[in-house]
Amino acid sequence: MDYEASVNDLIDGAAKPPNSLGLLEKYFRKMLLAWETIHPEVRPHHLIFAADNGVVEEGVVAFPPVITYLQAQNMVDGRATISCFCQSNAIPYTVVDVGINNAKAVGVDRKIAFGSKNFMKEEAMSVAEFQQAWQAGKDMVEQVVIQGGNLLSFGEMGIGNTTTSSAVLHALTGMFPEFLVGYGASPVNNDVLKRKRMVVSKGVERHKAAMHTVEDMIRCVGGFDIAAICAGMLECARLKTPFVIDGFITAVAYACAAKINADIEKYAIPSHMSKEPGMAYALLLGNILADDVIIRGSMALGEGTGAVLMVSMMKSMSYAMFHMARLTDFDLSAAAPQVAM
Repeated sequence: MDYEASVNDLIDGAAKPPNSLGLLEKYFRKMLLAWETIHPEVRPHHLIFAADNGVVEEGVVAFPPVITYLQAQNMVDGRATISCFCQSNAIPYTVVDVGINNAKAVGVDRKIAFGSKNFMKEEAMSVAEFQQAWQAGKDMVEQVVIQGGNLLSFGEMGIGNTTTSSAVLHALTGMFPEFLVGYGASPVNNDVLKRKRMVVSKGVERHKAAMHTVEDMIRCVGGFDIAAICAGMLECARLKTPFVIDGFITAVAYACAAKINADIEKYAIPSHMSKEPGMAYALLLGNILADDVIIRGSMALGEGTGAVLMVSMMKSMSYAMFHMARLTDFDLSAAAPQVAM
């Protein structure tokens, strides 16, 4: 029996009607096929990349930029939403500072600069800065896998990063900002939304001549977090390690990764459908349909909260598949009704 047949036998031979667990079966199968060997234990790790974004100078967010530092530190201290989600599900996590605007590093220190530059005025990062962010993503994934992690998930923290993500997606697709740009985690404010759309449109137009590759797009209008996550996802594929996408920012990083390496879809597992209008388009660029996303919770927090919930589902699914009864355990004749003589 070949490996794929063994995986199908494990899932289809469980004591349940075929496909009755729907998308959970689909993604459990995908996880096992990515591993290329059956592991009875899911060993997850959640990576959160944190960075500030210079484009907040343009009035595209309702929150002060200092929130990036304060909330990232909150994560390290175990008091943020993502910290609680991870702790309650026994999922280890790491906060990686790739560009928070504070002299103090938060979590793992891979700080490249005190935030990216304002892409309305200049390229968001230099070539050297982009390469540093890219390498940080690769290194963190490699480190986790070497230490035994076999299912990664990605999150982010950075005020203004729905603007940078929208700009990257606009550059990638050419779609009108009206179809891509949402409120992010900010309260509903139509004036801010209009300004955000204008900034995305004009910012991408400003750097159009310099954006020849996907990497150029991230460098010119993206953020350090997007660069690190994109590189991390590609490293997961290289190491044959499945990973879970969170919301809009990580979905854009995934769309970029899929443009660079189409095979990455073999390792990608979606979690939730963000409220951002560009979410479905970003996933579709990596061949993931909106209908195949399990969690529909109108979430917009980020941090990887949806991804960690999906990881907990994968852990539950794995436990069930390796501990529940098998169809071959049933003696149907013993349960047949007795006919009175």
